[in-house]
Parts: sequence; C-alpha cells; structure tokens
Amino acid sequence: MLVIACGSCGIRPPQGALIPVTTTVEGTSRIPIFVATTRQRSTDSGEMFSGERSAEMSYAAITVSIPPDAARKIGEVQWPTTIPGDPRTSFVTVSAEYIEKQAFTLSIAAMMKRTGRTKVLVFVHGFNNRFDEAVYRFAQIVHDSKVQVIPVLFTWPSRGEVRLRTYNYDRESANYSRDALESLLGTLTGYPAVTEVNLLAHSMGNWIALEALRGRSIRGGQTTASIRADKLTNAMLVAPDVDVDVFRAQIQRMGTARPRIALFVSQDDSALRLSRNLADDAPRLGNIDPTQEPYRSELERDKILVFDLTHLATAGDDAHDRAFDDVTSVMGMIRQRLSAGQAMTEHSASLSDQLPDVTALGK
Repeated sequence: MLVIACGSCGIRPPQGALIPVTTTVEGTSRIPIFVATTRQRSTDSGEMFSGERSAEMSYAAITVSIPPDAARKIGEVQWPTTIPGDPRTSFVTVSAEYIEKQAFTLSIAAMMKRTGRTKVLVFVHGFNNRFDEAVYRFAQIVHDSKVQVIPVLFTWPSRGEVRLRTYNYDRESANYSRDALESLLGTLTGYPAVTEVNLLAHSMGNWIALEALRGRSIRGGQTTASIRADKLTNAMLVAPDVDVDVFRAQIQRMGTARPRIALFVSQDDSALRLSRNLADDAPRLGNIDPTQEPYRSELERDKILVFDLTHLATAGDDAHDRAFDDVTSVMGMIRQRLSAGQAMTEHSASLSDQLPDVTALGK
C-alpha cells in the first residue's frame, strides 16, 4: 500500500513545520501563499488545519522561506529534519495566520497592487496530503517555475495517511469539496483587477477540479460572449486519478464552455495502477497511452494538449510526482506559457526545446 502515497515524501516530515521561524538568512526566497480550504481548523498551531471536514470555507495567509538555490535540489521540497528548521538548508514558515474572507480578498488585491501581477494560479493537491505538505509543495512549484502569479492554494480534507479506508475517506472529501472550489474560482474571476486565473491540479485533486469546471459550465451557460469573458483560462491536469469514462462525460458536458486543458500522463505511474485496481480495473486518466486509440482521436477532437512524461523517467523517481520534480515538464510549461502570456494550446519551437521527450497532441 505504500505505493499509494500520492504526492507525499517517502519519509513523513515532522509536525510543526508551520510554526513561524524568525531567523533571517541572506539569499533565501519568500513565497506568499493565500489559502482557501474546506478543512477544519486545528488546535495545534503547527498544523493549522486538520484532515477533518468543515461546513464552511476557511482562509489563511502563509509565507514560506526557501533556501538559496545553491543549497538545494530544484524540484524538491527540503523538509526540516527537526523543528524549528534551518532556513539555510530547509523550507521554513516565516508567517502563518488565519484570516477572514474579506481579508483574503483585500490581501490578494494588495499583493496585485504591490507587485503588478494580475494572474492567479490555483493549486489543488491530491490524495494523502497533510495541510503543511500542500503548502510547501505549492511554494516549491511557484518558486521553481519562476512564474509571476498570485498563488492561491485550495486544500481539501485529506487525512494524510496511507490506508485503504483513508483513500475512501479522501475520495469522499474530494466530492465534498467540489462546490467550494467552484465558488472560489467564481470569486477570483470576479475580481476586476484579475486578468487571468489558471488551475493546476494533481492526482485526486483533478476530480475536484473537473467537477468544479463542469459545474461552472452548467451554471454559467454556454454563450459565445460568456466563454470569451471568462478569466479562467488554463487548466493543467497532472497525473489525474480520474476514471477515463467519467472524464469523457465531463468534457462532453462542458462543451466549449471550459478553459484550455493540458493533460500530463505517465504510463509507469504505480499509484494510478493501484487506484485502477481499487476501482475494479477502470482505467485512470493519468496513465493512459495518448498515442493509442481511442484516446488519440478523442484528445485531438476535444483540443486537449497532452504531455506524456513516461520518457522522462529516471532511476528511482516517482512517476506520480514526476511533473513537479522535473523543471522541464509542468514547471517548465508554467514558466513558458503563463509568464509569456501564451495560450497553452499554441505550439512553438521553444516549447519543443524545453520538452524534448514529450509527446504533444492537440492544437
């Protein structure tokens, strides 16, 4: 069952990483993360939010310090071995506070004014993620991709445990949270100063993302004007733990009332193979072979850009997290597409240079 540890480190990081560290070290980078969550608040200040479900959305603002690039491996989260961590060698928390929805809105507006950034990146994590793991992983993605965005983490009640019954709990928590994500996307796209919202989802988080997109398409109508006016521009689906047939139905129901979609798959994803076994052998979207039929024709018909990361495998790597570990894959794409303001479905020589071993389909 250890192979089902989607999106987690082989060794569980110590609790208490969210307790702020006051030490300042030259050369570190500070990444502010705005949080919206359906988790319950924790009584433990080092945890902030637990894996239990909350009836209402909660908000937080966290700043993470990342060690100098010379002291770390790009693509990885350097967890402290003891608490408090050393900012010279590990990720540490600089500030962490609960905030209300109005403060969440005002804080995003203030950051936009201060930095001049008008694009938002929303990240939805996968199965088996504690709150602190989701925060630090997103900080790593934002830092290593070097994309100039306002980072917003949507975190749902994953227990952060590797057990079969916990997998089922997490799956139901994903269902529980889809309306909340849809509401958050509506809030962010409604901000006048925001020019673009982009959605990045991993593993089981893709179920929430796709259901939120489906709900938006149904409730928002499918007029040409509404599609053009929608600020939700791109959706990046990484190693989606989603039934292929369900994905087909979701895409068809959305029609054209959806953002451009990029799909990242790996046929050697062991976590998704196990998920397929648990789902009575129903194929998972994240480990299909996009060159085989009927997938190839369907993806081309639906104008979905597909990156096959199987060929980027290295000895001992985790295919389920490969996209975030390798700067030439998802993080390279974020940098190339969002920083330059390009549409993800545009092909270019520079993208081919960045992704030499990736199969791209769609237009």
